[in-house]
Amino acid sequence: MHSTTLQYHPDLLALHAGDTARFPYLMQSSGDSGWDILMALPQQTRIYHAGEGAAFLDDVRALPQPQAVANAAGLPFSGGWFMYLGYDLLSEFEPSVPAAISDDFPLAALTRIPAAILYDRARQQSWLMAETAAQLAELQQALEAAVPFTPAAVALAALEEDPPHWYTDAIHKLKQYIYDGDVFQVNISRGWRAQLATGVRPADLFAALRRANPAPFSALADFGDAHIVSSSPERLVRVHDGWADTRPIAGTHPRSADAAEDAALKQRLISSIKERAEHVMLIDLERNDLGRICRPGTVEVNELMAVASYAYVHHIESNVRGRIRDGVDTVDVLRALFPGGTITGCPKVRTMQIIRELENSARRAYTGSLGYLNRDGTLDLNILIRTFMQQGEQLRFRAGGGIVADSDPERELQETRHKARGLLRALGVQQ
Repeated sequence: MHSTTLQYHPDLLALHAGDTARFPYLMQSSGDSGWDILMALPQQTRIYHAGEGAAFLDDVRALPQPQAVANAAGLPFSGGWFMYLGYDLLSEFEPSVPAAISDDFPLAALTRIPAAILYDRARQQSWLMAETAAQLAELQQALEAAVPFTPAAVALAALEEDPPHWYTDAIHKLKQYIYDGDVFQVNISRGWRAQLATGVRPADLFAALRRANPAPFSALADFGDAHIVSSSPERLVRVHDGWADTRPIAGTHPRSADAAEDAALKQRLISSIKERAEHVMLIDLERNDLGRICRPGTVEVNELMAVASYAYVHHIESNVRGRIRDGVDTVDVLRALFPGGTITGCPKVRTMQIIRELENSARRAYTGSLGYLNRDGTLDLNILIRTFMQQGEQLRFRAGGGIVADSDPERELQETRHKARGLLRALGVQQ
């Protein structure tokens, strides 16, 4: 691997917007921690559609075996593959879940990526990384030729959301499933659809979303005629130094512009018996998922119930990790962890069956994952919540919540609106 530091912080979004062919995927963190990664110089790319989920998994299995990569700088991405998995890929892992309703948004994507521009927010340091000297030189030339990017304003031509009664009716059905003993908790979602004004590009939308709702696992992905524009706060799984860890988010309260009221809402969240019980249940689910790929006795909760505050909501977060067993490959990791338990429910398989029964459309990118797999076998994938799916001027997004026995349908309906607030603000809709 070849790498060099930069003496300035390049505008990664401008590079993407100016040349999506060479810079198709952007991942950004937030605040003063984490990394921003602009993937560069893509080689082989395959976009998978309905019915091609098995082909995606076969292609992942066929990737070269992990190999050591010299990475003295400790860069999180050192050459490998960009990966996107739509939620509906789950039927390849769990055949008892029926196939999704037909949808033309990509089901998965896999791209060989040999180079990237990275920015370490904590050290305020930028890096160029490439697998060959020629690729490094091409990155430097691209930086020299970069042009400034001024995002255009995002404007809407139309906006509609699923009827509220559809969601509250689904909650009543879910509560009956819970009373009958089928499940303990199910994460059900509802959708919004929008038509953008002419000329609004995904980069414009991403810039607006980052202003409205900054988050540590944000991403912008260009699949040609389809795009993912996301400001997700949640990690699905990271594999590094022999450990696999996941960071479940479960428990949500809205924020307030008033500091005293906001502090009270935060305290109410962490003090809620209901929210804490749901969170512990999902921690146990994640421990079970990790137990499928980790050495016995190594799975642990190394951070418990931290409250993280984002633009419009407070969340309860924990971190669960374990030592990976010998012989576990990338598909094994995906099979164990995907899709995330926080966006399905408990027990996981039955909740996925019920979600498929009650939701009125395929999820595709929503609650799927994207991220990267390095040549050395390490990987990092997010969970795609707070996410737009853009196809031309058409836009879709969803928001949901975990339903338990004592959930109040009207309160849960309001929670979906709180979670969608950052997305709606990015579209110029004030709530």
